[in-house]
Amino acid sequence: MRPTDPAAVELITHGTIDVEGRLVDASNATLFGGISLDGLEAKCVYKPINGERPLWDFPDGTLAGREVASYLISEASGAGLIPPTVHREGPFGAGMVQLWVDTKEGDDLVDVTAPSDVPPGWKAVLHAMDRFGEPAVLAHSDNPGVALMAALDVVLNNADRKGGHVLHATDGGVYGVDHGICLHTENKLRTVLWGWMGEALPAEAVDMLRALLDALAGDLGEQLHEHLTRREVRALVERTENLLRDNAFPEPSSEWRAIPWPAF
Repeated sequence: MRPTDPAAVELITHGTIDVEGRLVDASNATLFGGISLDGLEAKCVYKPINGERPLWDFPDGTLAGREVASYLISEASGAGLIPPTVHREGPFGAGMVQLWVDTKEGDDLVDVTAPSDVPPGWKAVLHAMDRFGEPAVLAHSDNPGVALMAALDVVLNNADRKGGHVLHATDGGVYGVDHGICLHTENKLRTVLWGWMGEALPAEAVDMLRALLDALAGDLGEQLHEHLTRREVRALVERTENLLRDNAFPEPSSEWRAIPWPAF
């Protein structure tokens, strides 16, 4: 099932979850399985709140709630960059359930490679040395969907945009996953998508920000209060207004580490 399928939200909201295993690379309990409803079937990710590790700098709410809030923001903005995500009961208690995204094998949107192997048009983010002392470059695609994600991450205040969280789906779309440490009131942007820093926002990003502000002035704000504090929602509005006013991708701050580690 594609993330854009109209039946996807209904399926992950009311479907029966059959846990098949655990994604062991995740720091919190991240379970993988099937989900079915009235003959419809798909794969999903289920993150029970009981499996979350408390974070001292994210004391309010839950990581699952922040994942759902990020999805609501993406949808309200018209970006459609986050797979359908809901808060519901599951086999191990309440948590986040998200539609699984099938990706194009060997078609990564973020990579670490030798300088000579960076694909044409890609954006270099960091030059370094690999473990053998050879030059290496952290770079990402110039895909318009990736640029839109970079702008969305600014307003989400995404503190953990790793390369493995940027997916190129088999339907051709670009999707981001793992938004548990987003939407803090303090600036915490850590991302591998710095390739456009200082450049003007594309028209699609400007439209996205305007749509988001309109939604925040309406019902979206109240929806987000189920998962975020009022201060966090106000900070979201301010970040959106500031990015729209600046009309440019920001540059990394010297006050905190700008790239997550590990980067993938």
